[in-house]
Amino acid sequence: MGTEMRERPLVAFVLGLALAAPATIAGVEGVAAGAEESDAFARVVVDSGELRSGPGISSRVIYTAHRGETFAVDGRQGTGFWLRVILPDGRTAYGLGDEMQVFAVRPGEPDAPSRPGIFATPPLEGASAGFAIVGGVLAIPIRDNTSRAFGYLEGRPSIVVHRTVTLDGYVGNALTADGSQILYGGGAAVHFPPSWPICPFLGIGGGGLTVRPNVDSFVLKREDLYLARAGGGILMALRGRILVRLEVTNMTLFNSESLKNAQTYAGGFGVYF
Repeated sequence: MGTEMRERPLVAFVLGLALAAPATIAGVEGVAAGAEESDAFARVVVDSGELRSGPGISSRVIYTAHRGETFAVDGRQGTGFWLRVILPDGRTAYGLGDEMQVFAVRPGEPDAPSRPGIFATPPLEGASAGFAIVGGVLAIPIRDNTSRAFGYLEGRPSIVVHRTVTLDGYVGNALTADGSQILYGGGAAVHFPPSWPICPFLGIGGGGLTVRPNVDSFVLKREDLYLARAGGGILMALRGRILVRLEVTNMTLFNSESLKNAQTYAGGFGVYF
């Protein structure tokens, strides 16, 4: 009789654990699921904070953040004071944890910040210079006065005067039936609207074109022409300050003896820094 009385509480205790275990596991899984659904962000709580390329004050400053700016958190560097965050253009940077307040956001919350997608910040936002390489087609009249299309490659260095204006240089080359056609010059481009990640632009410029005949040509001679150039296209800003550039231009080529028109249809990639 005494043995049975001692066993009953033990059996009841074991049954209670068995019944409570599924509920406890379900609760833990629910909390874990809620944590997985939440996204971590960091808000700057000082007047200005320097975000660096690495977790240390000796690393290069790549962005200056101001009070109230919010960044997606990509992790913490060890157990130190540095937070790894994602800049609006998709680059990774490190900021002091003392200068940021970390908070969680659930999907669907009103006015919730978001992480950068495929398209990032406006193309020229915060940039000072850049370089692009584009390739495509040069359509130009040749010696027999017929217009032909040839492969074309061009390099474009740029200086960003404002997020709406750039000063551009260009050097291009096309191998045609007359020989090598070398284009060179400079100009300016206006971008609008500058706040869009896909930004149309118009440009004008001038320069020259030099025709270098093939080495086996005994009839053609070197020819130098002036050119006036105008055109437009679009810039698409991707993560990491990589830009996709699509452009169409028209050129008027002239000297004291001739006048002709040519066009370029080109696309390529660039980077701004």
